[in-house]
Amino acid sequence: INNIVSQLKNLTIEERKAQQTKTDLITNVSHDLRTPLTSIIGYLNLIEEDKYKDEVELRYYTNIAYEKAQNLNILINDLFELTKMQNRTMNFDKIEINLVELISQIVSQFGIELRHANMKCRIDFKSEKIIINADPVKLVRAFENLITNAMRYGKDGKFIDIKVKKEESMAIVQVINYGEPIPLVDLPHIFDRFYRVEKSRNTYGGGSGLGLAITKNIIERHDGSILATSDNDATMFQVKLPCNIESF
Repeated sequence: INNIVSQLKNLTIEERKAQQTKTDLITNVSHDLRTPLTSIIGYLNLIEEDKYKDEVELRYYTNIAYEKAQNLNILINDLFELTKMQNRTMNFDKIEINLVELISQIVSQFGIELRHANMKCRIDFKSEKIIINADPVKLVRAFENLITNAMRYGKDGKFIDIKVKKEESMAIVQVINYGEPIPLVDLPHIFDRFYRVEKSRNTYGGGSGLGLAITKNIIERHDGSILATSDNDATMFQVKLPCNIESF
C-alpha cells in the first residue's frame, strides 16, 4: 500500500510538472505571437485610416509591418519544426558525411555576415576527415544556429573559434565566442523553448527564441549531445557526435 501511495504521489508530481510545462509553453507562444501581430495590426491600421504624411512614411509603415510578419513566420515555422522533431514525426535522411568538410562549408557561407559584424572566425581542425552518419540538411541547421548565436552575443570579443577533433569514438565540435558571459543561473535552461536570458543578452529581435532548442533536438536525434559552458573568458557550445568506424 505504501508503495502504491508513493507511486501515486510521483505520478501526481509528474502530471503537475507536465501541466506546468504545457501552461508555460502556451503562455510563451501566446506572448511571442502577440508581440509582432500587435505591431502588424497597429501599422496596417494607420495605413487603413490614412494616418501618414506622405509616401515615404507610408513605405516606412509598410516595411515595419512586413518585417514583423517575417518574424512571425520564422516563429511559426520554428515552432512547427521543433514540435515535429520532439514528436518524432520528422524524418532524418542520414548519409555518410565528412564533418570537417561540412563545418568548413558552413563557415565559408558566413563570410559576409562576419564582415558586417566586424568579427573573424578562426578554425582549428585536428583531422582532415571525420566520417559520421548524419542528415546534412538538419546538421547544417544546427551548426548555423550555433554560429549565429556566437555572432549575436559575442560581438564584443571580435572572434569566434571553431574546433573540430576526435576523442575515442566521438567527433567533437566546439563553437566558442568571447562576448558577454551567460549568467550561471541561466546556463541550465538555455536549451529550453522560449527561455529568456537576462535583457542585456536578449536585445536581438530577429530570432524565434527556439534556435537552441531546435539545435539540441537535432543533435540528440543524431545520438549526440550538446552542452554549454560560460565564464568571463569565453562561452563555449560543445557538440559530440558518434564517428563511423572508417574515421579511426
